[in-house]
This record gives sequence, C-alpha cells and structure tokens, in this order.
Amino acid sequence: MQKVMALVSGLVLAPAILMSAPATAALDWDKALNGEHRSEKNKARDEFRHPRETLEFFGLKEDMTVVELSPGGGWYTEVLAPLLHDAGSYYAAHNSPNGGAYSRRSLGGYLQKLGKDNDTYGNVTVTTLGPADSVVIAPAGTADMVLAFRNVHSWMRADTLANTLLVAYDALKPGGVFGVVQHRAKDGRDPERMKATGYVSEDYIIAAARSVGFELDGRSEVNANPKDRGDYEDGVWELPPSLNTAEENREAHRAIGESDRMTLKFVKSAS
Repeated sequence: MQKVMALVSGLVLAPAILMSAPATAALDWDKALNGEHRSEKNKARDEFRHPRETLEFFGLKEDMTVVELSPGGGWYTEVLAPLLHDAGSYYAAHNSPNGGAYSRRSLGGYLQKLGKDNDTYGNVTVTTLGPADSVVIAPAGTADMVLAFRNVHSWMRADTLANTLLVAYDALKPGGVFGVVQHRAKDGRDPERMKATGYVSEDYIIAAARSVGFELDGRSEVNANPKDRGDYEDGVWELPPSLNTAEENREAHRAIGESDRMTLKFVKSAS
C-alpha cells in the first residue's frame, strides 16, 4: 500500500514541478532600444533603420544563436547584444586583424566599444569574416539566424560575396534564417554600377542567395523609402548619415532621409 501511495504521489507532484519551471524572459525591447548604452545619435537613426520591426520580421527570439556579418561600428550590436544577453548567443563576425589598415581600424574601434561596457557586451563572441579561404563565423550548423545589414555591395567589391553567402549557409541550422537589409537598386542594374553606388538590386541578391542553397521566404517594405531615387553620382553616401555631397545638395538630401532598402528573409532548407 505504501508503494502504491508513493507512486501516486509521484504522479501528482510531477506536473506541478514541470509547471513551476521558470519561463524564458521575453525580448526586452525597451532596454535594447532606449538603454543608456546607446547614444542619442544612434537612437535617432531608429526612424530610418527600424530595428525592432526588422528583427521581428526576421523572427528573432530571445534564446536564439545569432550571427551578425560585418557589424562595422556596432550599430546593430547595441540592439542585439542586450536582447540575446541572458538566454541567447550573439556572434559578431568582424574584420580580420590582418586585413590591412582599414580592417584594423574598424575592428579596433569595435573591440574598444565592447570593452567599455562589459555589462552590455560581455557575452558577445567576436569571430572573423576573412580571409575568404578560411572563414568560420560560428560553429557549423549552430546558428538560428545570420544577419547582413547593408554589406552586400562591399562583398561584391571584394569579390567575396559567394564565399560569404556560403559561410552564412554553413553556420546555420537546417531551417535557419538569413536576413538581409540592403540599399536597393532597380532590377537589372549593372553589377559594376552596384559596386560603385552601394545600391544592389533585389533580383541580384536573390539569385546569389539561391545559388548557394537559400530559399526566399519573405520580403518586407519596413525599410523602404520612396523618396530615395537611388541614382546619385556618388552613390548612397550622398544621403544621410554620410551626406558626402555638395553643400547646395545637403538640405534636399537630409529631407530625403536614409536610403531605400530591401528587407529579405531567406531560409536554409530543412531537408
């Protein structure tokens, strides 16, 4: 009889134990977007870069393993690092320390940013996107999401686009997401002009991604800007935030705002 009672008690208690397990905290958007770790200058760009809407479109969850390719000065790092700090993992695949002077300056500035705020960035894992023949941005098949923000034209210039797409594909789990935001050119634009201006056509990126095995899963106009005509002689850098244009054009270009951008969601086949 005592054995029966013990078994019954175990059956009754087990569900209660399962129900009391702590739930994973939801994404803390207020902390990520409005925390003191972000400068007012970077917060002001949320109007044009729409970080919450963009990451929600890609399907970001708090417990994901996420890789950001070429994070530059860390604009999106400021958002992703706190969102993934407690339950997820964040890899920043940055420049090689042996990639030349520009590469070293960019990487050095990024590392200084991380080092100045360990509470926010202490869990960031920095990996290397280069050299092209020996890249490991994260352990193969471990990432839930790989992100590329306005970098495709740079990889085209360096003739590393195909390899970069391959390493992104290799890092992802089957069913993982590859999210791309890029200055948008009209379809059919000459690739050399894309390299020169920073504007890349959707058809070019979709074809390149499909060539390594990605499947297009969705498009969003969250980062669209119909005011941007995209035909400036010196490219996207004539618009904010760079404003590398003649003084007489600056007021008009400020009124346009930042570039028109595509937002594409690809997936790695689960088969």
